[in-house]
Amino acid sequence: MSFKSRLYAGQVYHKRTRPREHTLRYSVFTLLLDLDEIEHLASRLWLFSHNRFNLFSFYDSDFGDQSGRSLSEFVHARLSEAGIHEVPARILLSCYPRVAGFAFNPLSLFYCLDTDDRCVAVIHEVHNTFGERHCYVLPVKPDAATTSDWIHQRADKALFVSPFAQLGMHYQFRLNMPDDRQVVVIRASDDEGLLITASYTAVRKPLTAARLGRYFLTCPLLGVKVVLGIHWEALRLWCKGVPWFRHQPKRQS
Repeated sequence: MSFKSRLYAGQVYHKRTRPREHTLRYSVFTLLLDLDEIEHLASRLWLFSHNRFNLFSFYDSDFGDQSGRSLSEFVHARLSEAGIHEVPARILLSCYPRVAGFAFNPLSLFYCLDTDDRCVAVIHEVHNTFGERHCYVLPVKPDAATTSDWIHQRADKALFVSPFAQLGMHYQFRLNMPDDRQVVVIRASDDEGLLITASYTAVRKPLTAARLGRYFLTCPLLGVKVVLGIHWEALRLWCKGVPWFRHQPKRQS
């Protein structure tokens, strides 16, 4: 059986321009999962499980609103609430899997596709280290919905993510429909202009049990690496004297 789900390997990159310049770069890998075939993946890939422990696993509760409804139902509801009434024929989720039972996803992307595999909307689900999550539900212009076109979206920041970046900011998203490559670029600006540029660039790899085993050997604690990286970079910013802000409550977007 040929799966539509895929594995991507690449790098996360951040650059902060002020008041001190700061850059980071980490090698990571993600899964792009077709929500309709996760059970089939779990039955065919012996290192991967759905809603139970394995070296690699996917838990529905790691995403969405934890209401007990399926992730597809969650996506349909969020699209409707945002005034996007086209029901997606397929939903692809880009995320970190749980590795050895643990994962942390600062950003997950739900790509919502129509019957022609054109992207009609993207849901950007953001998690912070305070245990909060928020979804930016953004439509895709019809002329930028295929693998050959860039998707441009924007949103006002609604969730406090880092103590070194306040809420009064704006996001600009630039991303492609993942194919041989996956690219996601986020530019965060405040009243003074561009402050942070973050990106994920990756190439597609075969999604097989052998490939998963190889990545487990090279990065057995992916989720821990993500969390430790966040706190390590926060320490570096603090040592550079970058001002920090108290936690602010989530805003309606």
